[in-house]
Amino acid sequence: MNNQYLDIFLEESKEHIQNLNSNLLELESNPGQDIIDEIFRSAHTLKGMSGTMGFNRISEITHEMESLLQDIKDGTISVSPEVIDTLLESVDFLEKLIGDITENGEERDRDTKVILEKLRRKPGNATPLKESEKENKKPEENHIFNEFEERLMKEAIAKGLLVWEVLIKLDANCLLKSARAFLVFKTLESFGDIIKTKPIVQDIEDEKFDDEFTVYIISTHQKQDLEKALGSISELKSILIKEVEQSSLEKDPGNSEESPKETVACTLDEQSVRHASHVKKTSKTLRVDIDRLDNLMNLVSELIIIKTRLDGMDEKTEGQKRREAVEYLERITSSLHDAVMKVRMVPIENVFNRFPRVVRDLARELSKNITLIIEGAETELDRTVIDEIGDPLIHLIRNSADHGIEIPEERFRKGKPAQGTIKLKAYHDGNNVVIEISDDGRGINLNNVLKTAIDKGLVDRERAKNLKESEIISFLFEPGFSTKDMVTDISGRGVGLDVVKTKIESLGGGIEINTVPDQGTTFLIRLPLTLAIIQALMVMVGEEKYAIPLSAIKETVIVASKDIKKVQKNEVTLLRGNVIPILRLGEMLDVESNGSSEEDLTVVIVKKGERDIGLVVDSLIGQQEIVIKSLGNFLKNIKFIAGATILGDGKVALILDVNTMF
Repeated sequence: MNNQYLDIFLEESKEHIQNLNSNLLELESNPGQDIIDEIFRSAHTLKGMSGTMGFNRISEITHEMESLLQDIKDGTISVSPEVIDTLLESVDFLEKLIGDITENGEERDRDTKVILEKLRRKPGNATPLKESEKENKKPEENHIFNEFEERLMKEAIAKGLLVWEVLIKLDANCLLKSARAFLVFKTLESFGDIIKTKPIVQDIEDEKFDDEFTVYIISTHQKQDLEKALGSISELKSILIKEVEQSSLEKDPGNSEESPKETVACTLDEQSVRHASHVKKTSKTLRVDIDRLDNLMNLVSELIIIKTRLDGMDEKTEGQKRREAVEYLERITSSLHDAVMKVRMVPIENVFNRFPRVVRDLARELSKNITLIIEGAETELDRTVIDEIGDPLIHLIRNSADHGIEIPEERFRKGKPAQGTIKLKAYHDGNNVVIEISDDGRGINLNNVLKTAIDKGLVDRERAKNLKESEIISFLFEPGFSTKDMVTDISGRGVGLDVVKTKIESLGGGIEINTVPDQGTTFLIRLPLTLAIIQALMVMVGEEKYAIPLSAIKETVIVASKDIKKVQKNEVTLLRGNVIPILRLGEMLDVESNGSSEEDLTVVIVKKGERDIGLVVDSLIGQQEIVIKSLGNFLKNIKFIAGATILGDGKVALILDVNTMF
């Protein structure tokens, strides 16, 4: 199986998972035939795709989901919270299986018994769990093949091939059972294709079996050939080979998919997938609007034309025309840049779509009424940022639901509506995208935060008296600052805000918090539109050029040396009433500075949240669009450096990591 098909399968599977999630939530609030049909279609498509790829667990679960959905369509089961819970739980399980395939190229050996039993039990129906469980615990049944395996064997038999069931019993004293099994596999593989083992190959390799295992093989060879070859392997107590006939596959065809979950087909195709996964994990893909690609193609065509035009010009006699051509070339490259950027952009709704489900589950878990309002889901962001921003946003939403929104009784006492609101809003702001997560809850208790900061030794009592609100809030981002201590008595979960902040800053962004008691809290995240190409201010320090991301720069100023003061051995200056720490880039980067002017210093004021610092440079070169290049694994952890860029003259300039300077 080509890895290309695996990528397509994964991409489409994730879309169907998203559709299932959103449509199930819609079904819960507005039950209707159309929405049921839509859910049924997604489950059915997922089942067909996974069956084709040989991912049997996904196929089994979606098959049972179909059955449950069919009962809903037929009216034998009504849509209840239990039904929705079961279906959503199934979707979660499917998502895990697809995640396994994304990571490893194959399904992990997850136990599907519980989820399949829940689906078969038909929530709200009369079938008692225990009876169903008893059925499930029956020993190995006749129906040990799933639909895919049955189809494979039927086709083989139809072509005149033989399907053999080979039961191997090892000596009781056999010490290396997995090694012995390996020899059996190797021997049988020379006779045909192994399509299934019992238990699965992984368990056999891990010696998670007693003294016997079964192998199903499609072969052109006769029974005696197999017996003779296997007979040469030592420590095999017995070899029992029998033919799997067409008639045995015809029994209860309708139940063929209820095969035991611990069995997995080892088709050649699947082996190909596994092999591919060891060589390379699945690659990321991006769906692109065809119009954008057409535009890209047109611009590349223009580039070729202008290149041909330049080649044919005589530099001496056609100087004017050449200059015009170069100007035209600049316009084309600029348009090409924009076009490529747009190709990489995807709507942020790809991330936001996950959150209605998250909020719904949290509301049920916390016994709160919470409404999620999403605005600006069409806002586009670079695919790399989209991939990384999901987890931090989920943490902040959980934080708002858990700590921000009050329980209905408390809201009632405060004169608020019983239903709390979390608003998720995205919008463009210059070269940035801003994401706001706000709630109308109790807000952050700054006194509690300050008390915790003092208790943890983050600030002394004397200094604490003079802290601004923003400085108190900044303690929330300190590592180990307990969520429980900082806001409410409700226990926190997941990673802390420090991890959220670190992740956002690693994306070149920043996070701020605004809070008003009993009115709510807003987390404001500012992210760059793209991580690939940025606007930067080029500066000189000594003989070296450095790039400072424009998004981090507040202003550039000239500061007289006499205005630089020492406070606790650190240099600072006063700028419009604010004390700004001064850092000399030459000293920080261990570069010999040319010492711009001893009297006047060129200072670039950079910001991080509410804090500013001034970077002393030798001179400013100017604003420039730069392409960010990685420094590679060996140089990736260099302090103060985020990457590098190649300048027009071919030289390399380092990009400063401003966030690490605070």
